[in-house]
Amino acid sequence: MNKKVLIETQLFTPNKISLTEGKLSDNGNPLVEGILATVEVKNGNGRYYPKELWQREINNYMSCVKENRALGELDHPDSTIINLKNVSHNIKKIFWDGDNIMGVIEILPTPSGNILKELIKNNITVGVSSRGMGSLQQVGEVLEVQDDFELLAWDFVSTPSNPGSWMRPIKESLNESQIKNINKYQKINSIITEILCSHGSCPI
Repeated sequence: MNKKVLIETQLFTPNKISLTEGKLSDNGNPLVEGILATVEVKNGNGRYYPKELWQREINNYMSCVKENRALGELDHPDSTIINLKNVSHNIKKIFWDGDNIMGVIEILPTPSGNILKELIKNNITVGVSSRGMGSLQQVGEVLEVQDDFELLAWDFVSTPSNPGSWMRPIKESLNESQIKNINKYQKINSIITEILCSHGSCPI
């Protein structure tokens, strides 16, 4: 079977550690904690990962964590290479909580990391997305990830993936929920613009 990039995304809800009041890393950077993945369930892409596969890959990935190089990007590419110019965070700790893979993540003071920090600080919902290489086999109603799977990284991505779907003809009135969604993404754009233009020049 041909291996391909496998990307799985779920909402990331930081818990226990607050950006403003919580624990900082040894470098003084904010930490967040939350669920990275849930195993043994059919995900939104119709894929199924056996728990023993995730256990093996987490054990392998721990070498990256211990060597302080478990890096991830903001809005990951469809690539096997981690682009250092787009790195936003570093995973400091991974552990199991039942069938949930938990992570403690250091948000780095990079351009992408600053954007991620401001989004989380302003209660903007983001997704955390695993990136790996592997092949699939149809088993009943699911695509089962095969034993050649290799975990590459966890990235942060925007959710929902298609905010443009809120566009409506001018004549069509928007309900209260749609207005709140539009206002949320206006707030995101405002935060990103403020960060990018904070040093006297504005590239956008």
